[in-house]
Amino acid sequence: MKRRAQPWLGTMVEISIADAMTDIALATAFEQAFQSIALVHRLMSFHAADSDISRINHADVGAIVEIDVHTYHVLQTAMQISDASAGLFDVRIAGRLMEWDLLPATEQERTLYQTYQAQKTAFTLTAEGTLKKQRADWLDVGGIAKGYAVDLAIQSLQQVGVRQACVNAGGDLRLIGDEGDDPIEVLLRDPACPSNLAYKLNLQNQALATSASYFSLVQTTQGSYSALVHGQTGAAMLDKVSVSVVAPQCILADALTKVVMASADAGHACLAQFDAHAFII
Repeated sequence: MKRRAQPWLGTMVEISIADAMTDIALATAFEQAFQSIALVHRLMSFHAADSDISRINHADVGAIVEIDVHTYHVLQTAMQISDASAGLFDVRIAGRLMEWDLLPATEQERTLYQTYQAQKTAFTLTAEGTLKKQRADWLDVGGIAKGYAVDLAIQSLQQVGVRQACVNAGGDLRLIGDEGDDPIEVLLRDPACPSNLAYKLNLQNQALATSASYFSLVQTTQGSYSALVHGQTGAAMLDKVSVSVVAPQCILADALTKVVMASADAGHACLAQFDAHAFII
């Protein structure tokens, strides 16, 4: 198993390839996979002024915004999961995270977004592949784009003939392999003590994502907050649990962890719609 790691998406992304390949072919596979990760980072970063997400956030209400096909797909999937979960998952959370100082914002930027209101329509996607901004909400796709980046990296590996590999972006991961390959053991942290391991599971040709508040939890004089926002209420999710979702694609697993976290229901009805299952530690 050959491994390479690079910092992207606010975490360390590790790519492992088990195929027997020449050094040149292996280097090409790693390079193309990391380029896919970098593309998602560039298009969907909240911080980069020229990203699609920043251009949407700074656009006037009513504006038509040209976006990349990858950004379109992520926002389209986000809308599907939001609809399926009755708004438990929501990408309109950047304003809340800015209020809690979990995302950087100037005073001018803080005045540009509207107060968070659950299940309001922030944007519509057109058949022409553009976005129409409907409301002065600010978007942050950190809860779904990392999973998509993993999927895109896997797709890049498959396009150059890789058959057995794993892409792991800070715990959001996806594995591919042949039917006869042995499953890969994945270890999950104990949310009560993240330095300890609490659970093991075996995966094969599946994606896994885990969400928990233990690394993003902050306490201020105004209260306690985390980077996990309840889509229906706009409140920070602070429970000392971790939620893991197994799904065919990492984009689905990533977003659905927030649905399960918000509902506290590992059997939430929308999981079956996306051929996923979950468990809570």
